[in-house]
Amino acid sequence: MSTETIYQALYFQARGGLKREVAQALRTGRVRRVPHQSPEHRTSRFVDPMIMISDRPAEVEDRAVPGHWEGDLITGEQNKTAIITLVERSTRYVMLGHLPGDHSAPAVRDVLQRLIGTLPEHLRGSLTWDQGAEMAEHKQFQIATGVPVYFCDPASPWQRGSNENTNGLLRQYFPKGTNLSVYGPEDLEHVAQQLNSRPRKTLGWKTPAERLLELV
Repeated sequence: MSTETIYQALYFQARGGLKREVAQALRTGRVRRVPHQSPEHRTSRFVDPMIMISDRPAEVEDRAVPGHWEGDLITGEQNKTAIITLVERSTRYVMLGHLPGDHSAPAVRDVLQRLIGTLPEHLRGSLTWDQGAEMAEHKQFQIATGVPVYFCDPASPWQRGSNENTNGLLRQYFPKGTNLSVYGPEDLEHVAQQLNSRPRKTLGWKTPAERLLELV
């Protein structure tokens, strides 16, 4: 259930007079909900048009075909430093990208291209990302790699659920508010190996590394 659906239900309940305290508890105190602007009426933040997650093939959604990735940045102190995180949807295999300088769109594009370039062609299916400014050069990335990029709806982290869960695990190694630039490529590889060698219930207690090896 989406956040918007929950809010609509609460406002409906309040307007119906079922619970006066519901209306009082809502942050605005209003009893009439003003819906957020629908996605189709939002202005794209990028020069190149985005392909939205609603247009993503069904094979990506049901995890039936490997090679489809979810991506994001985890950021450090004052959002000045960052690490690229990629998770393969069917195996939960993790790849981390080192951003030693900045996390501008050109820097992210270049590191993503190198990461994807290490994969066999049949594991370069697609990439799903949020609408962060770091993906402004998504078209250049797609031209260089042949990998389409699908964008999540605004404020919808659950649409990259595997990546969000992995980012939570990564915070054990890279706490919020720290300077992430002190971690080099070797550090990131070590952390990725730790996660990829962890058995997962969702994988029948196999590890992501074992599952990916079966595909390679």
